[in-house]
Amino acid sequence: MTTAQDLTIVSLEARTEYPVERGDLSLALAGAELIDLLAAGAVALDGLVPRPVTRPETGDALLDAAAAQIGREPDESVEDWLWRRGRGLAAEYLAAEGAGDGGRKRPRWLGRRDTERPAPSDPETRRRATERWASGDPVLAGLAAAVGIHQEPADRIEDPEDDRIAVVLATVNDAVVELAAIRQRRDIEDAAFDNVWRGL
Repeated sequence: MTTAQDLTIVSLEARTEYPVERGDLSLALAGAELIDLLAAGAVALDGLVPRPVTRPETGDALLDAAAAQIGREPDESVEDWLWRRGRGLAAEYLAAEGAGDGGRKRPRWLGRRDTERPAPSDPETRRRATERWASGDPVLAGLAAAVGIHQEPADRIEDPEDDRIAVVLATVNDAVVELAAIRQRRDIEDAAFDNVWRGL
């Protein structure tokens, strides 16, 4: 059971005012993987650069794949790691939970009615993730908050005691904010382009 699995399940189970963006979730999942690798001692932070320490056999194919990618790019920062590893990562975790969308691109992938939300494939995995979420685990809560999933009350989220984890959580937040700004710029540019064509 990994933090990324837990986050995937929470994203499927949570009731949010706005649907979770797949890109946001992908960035947070990459952060979750890095946090687990740091906690396992498989990775160390050299300033803001993750360095491989050992090659773990976690028993989880996606986490092992993440570990194999650490250090592949020289002096790659945590932020750059999130963007590189995060590309398409939400789709992989959703597929692993039996909640894939068959390759169809859906920008608002959780924007379906509650009754249509897929359930995680393994009830025991779902139970453990739900218990971790209910306990107010600061790592899971911090990652979920970054993608717009909040517990009640919102001020229940505590700072993690491990400074390395705090660095990753802060970087995930910054990356999600940057991605939102990119989306906004793209929407403005698309709207301006549409207006030009309408004026012709």
